[in-house]
Amino acid sequence: MDLKDLHVFCEVARRSGFAAASLEIGTTPAHISKRIAILESELGVRLFHRTTRRVVITEDGERAFQWAQRILDDANAMSEAFSSAKKQPSGLIRVATSMRLGREHVAPILSALGKRHPRLEVWLELLDRRVDLIAESFDLDIRVGDPTQPQLIAHRMVESRRILCASPRYLKKRGAPRTVGELADHECLLYRERNQPFGVWRLSGPRGIESVKVTSRFSSNHSDVVRGWCLDDKGICLLSVWDIAQPLLDGRVLRVLPSHHERADIWAMTSTRSAGSAKVGLCVEYLKKQLLQGPHALNTRADGWEGRPVSGRVPAIKP
Repeated sequence: MDLKDLHVFCEVARRSGFAAASLEIGTTPAHISKRIAILESELGVRLFHRTTRRVVITEDGERAFQWAQRILDDANAMSEAFSSAKKQPSGLIRVATSMRLGREHVAPILSALGKRHPRLEVWLELLDRRVDLIAESFDLDIRVGDPTQPQLIAHRMVESRRILCASPRYLKKRGAPRTVGELADHECLLYRERNQPFGVWRLSGPRGIESVKVTSRFSSNHSDVVRGWCLDDKGICLLSVWDIAQPLLDGRVLRVLPSHHERADIWAMTSTRSAGSAKVGLCVEYLKKQLLQGPHALNTRADGWEGRPVSGRVPAIKP
């Protein structure tokens, strides 16, 4: 039995289609269909129900999928065991993360990791949704916010938080809110990152955690867009401090309710299947080190959090 055929089969099962699997693997639907037919012949069972519109996995296919995943995992573990013995991490590592974090920070860090370990292959996918690590066969998911899936293993990478900011012109026109409740009367630029609650801000402050339902004419799933609207005087944003750091440092935006924030640490999530992988452990440690102090590190100090030194002027609007 060809391991490549098992890989093809798993991609078809995950994506419920020959065309989608062929795009992922880099071949044609006809080739995918041929390899599945060969595997079905070898196993003596039908793995998929095929129609003109979709491909549906059969009951035997479900059982075969579980076996195939275990076989491929064991084959990868065997390869990694010998490469680890030679101190040369090798093979593919699949990483998922959100768009701006991935584009400006994770991607260049993984590029540097690839230079250090030339036998390591990297697949990075930037998504505006939370991935299913096991079903979608990812090794790592780099997330913002508290981990909520107890079946996964969470590695805290960077301590961070989201803060409220607005442009000086907006605050001059509308005034600064004096309480969390007054945010409901303002234009609040809504940014939904992956599975974060939409339109409800839960802020920690001197009175503990306070929630407020906010509304706006402007909302997006991309922080670059929300930051741009904030700079364009459209309203108050709630973004990770590293996401708004430069406009904050140069005075283009000001802190709003500076005693309030929302916790937003950076986490690397792995499945128990990937937790023992040497290359995954290497990737987690390298990402953590570089996100904290490398050339592509996250600036989590731009608001003077916990009295840490700040370079540049960081004014805050007081009520």
